[in-house]
Amino acid sequence: MNSSNIRAAIVGSTGYGGVELIRLLQSHPKVTISSVISSSTAGMSIAEGFPHLTEIHTDLLDDLNVEAISAKADVVFLATPHGVSMKLAPQFLDAGLKVIDLSGDFRLESADVYEQWYKHEPAHAAYVERAVYGLAEVYGDKVARTDFVANPGCFTTTSLLGLYPAVKAGWIDPDSIIIDAKSGVSGAGRGASLGTHYSEINENFKAYKVNKHQHTPEIEQVLSEAAGRPVVTTFTTHLVPMTRGIMATMYGKLTEKRTDADFVELYRQFYEGRKFVRVRPEGKWPATKETYGTNYCDIGFSVDERTGRVTIISVTDNLVKGAAGQAIQNLNLMMNWDETLGLQFSPVYP
Repeated sequence: MNSSNIRAAIVGSTGYGGVELIRLLQSHPKVTISSVISSSTAGMSIAEGFPHLTEIHTDLLDDLNVEAISAKADVVFLATPHGVSMKLAPQFLDAGLKVIDLSGDFRLESADVYEQWYKHEPAHAAYVERAVYGLAEVYGDKVARTDFVANPGCFTTTSLLGLYPAVKAGWIDPDSIIIDAKSGVSGAGRGASLGTHYSEINENFKAYKVNKHQHTPEIEQVLSEAAGRPVVTTFTTHLVPMTRGIMATMYGKLTEKRTDADFVELYRQFYEGRKFVRVRPEGKWPATKETYGTNYCDIGFSVDERTGRVTIISVTDNLVKGAAGQAIQNLNLMMNWDETLGLQFSPVYP
């Protein structure tokens, strides 16, 4: 199966993450979309809700029938809300499918931590243990050996790719880390709400879920592994009036004197061969527009000799590297394909 086409089902295909999966998988040379599933709009053409999708491989949205979906798919992407994937993933795995879950249901190792941050019962422990955390540039070797991936969150991906090499190398004090992150409105999903109403978000800039964002324990779990001891962070999220993009501006206390050039070299070595992380040269910092519509994460640095801190700036497209693109990157790794397959395109600019 590694050399031939596989069939992919997308469950939760009428949210932004699911629609982005359809867009990207349409041009993947080794994947055929076998079904797109939406319980709420089964039997309708997806073009009714998304007129730009007029030529996908399945004409109508299918109902959620695990047996029927499994009969015509090799892999299923779960682009469903938290609390839904935990019920569906075990059924698809038991049916012999590969599963890539874009929700947070299988990302956290601790059931107690999951319940604390997500406010409902956790998934079955056996399946949580089975899931591989799909931060591709860090855990790609594990992803290549599994049939079940927990795809990271968008804020998490952006923050961890910017912090992991420095924490792993011991260059910054993990206890000093502050993450100041901003996201475009698509990160809140397609459902209508007062907080994402045009009049509320246009010409506005606001913090939300301060010290309560559910990606916090996900970030801390991976940084604790990198540091070899428990790590807690200050993580603040903001909503900005743009459609796509995340910028995480991160601060950490240096453990010894370093320069911008040192950080550039460390990160280039750490991500050598990983084509979706682009490390900026000294004095150059990324902007969200420079990753728009792509699976890239761009990272830049500035060491402040006066304060003994480093500022790390990391940007991604929240719907691609932060969701659908990384999910496809993980599929490529699971299938032993080139991880860039179906994802090789330049940012939309301007």
